Amino acid sequence: MKTTIKKILNAALLLGAIMITGTTLAQRGGQGGGQQGPPPLPTSDEIEEMVSDMAKEVSLDETQEAEILVLYKAHFEEVEDLTSSGRPDRDKMEALKSDFEDEVNAVLTEEQQKLFKAYQKKNSRQKGKR
Repeated sequence: MKTTIKKILNAALLLGAIMITGTTLAQRGGQGGGQQGPPPLPTSDEIEEMVSDMAKEVSLDETQEAEILVLYKAHFEEVEDLTSSGRPDRDKMEALKSDFEDEVNAVLTEEQQKLFKAYQKKNSRQKGKR
């Protein structure tokens, strides 16, 4: 009789452990845990590559490309400052993005502004597919 009770208790303990493990893994999004938080910020080389790609699509001259590279690097430094102390306020991030886009558009001609908008839309769709 004692052996049967021990077997039942052991089975119940094992079942409980399995349920707790399954619940924990489900809350973490599977075994990998998934990525939490914002994406990593681009490196200086990646920023230069972004601006170079943009220069081709938006038909920037050398002066515009240099000015926009400075704007991009400054923008991502500001983003890093805001995100380094934890999760930043969404409104601050939206305002920062809006100000950045205004600064970039100030360097562009009207036709380039249209191309820049299309470039941004294209790149945001590509990021969503990843």
